Amino acid sequence: MERHRLDVTFQTNPPHAMTDSTPILSRQAILQANDITAETVPTPEWGGAVRVRMLTGTERDAFFAGLVGADGKADLRQYNTRLVAMCLCDEAGNPLFRAEDQAELAALGSKSGTALQRVLKVAQRLNGLNEQAVEDAKGN
Repeated sequence: MERHRLDVTFQTNPPHAMTDSTPILSRQAILQANDITAETVPTPEWGGAVRVRMLTGTERDAFFAGLVGADGKADLRQYNTRLVAMCLCDEAGNPLFRAEDQAELAALGSKSGTALQRVLKVAQRLNGLNEQAVEDAKGN
């Protein structure tokens, strides 16, 4: 029996580049990793500051699923407000809003556009959601 070797090359971008000393993680190590980060964002329009956190993988899936209209096409009308609602959290990391609640989205969406935009930029950065991600969502 002849054996064939398959060479696979993974390309990564710094700062995620692997080195010879980068450990290969086990299932347990992955599941135990504290990988959801949050940042405090000043919102003087609201009289203080808010906490903005990364979405979990499941939350990210729900975020994108919520952007699909009844016709199966991307509906980005609530993109900004939904992302902000899903990323705002208390000091313990618990969500402040329920993105599936249209009344809560409407209430949040009625707040200062300047403050919402500032929070949105942090939420997008933390979650790797740039303009290209939005364009990709439109295409699906």
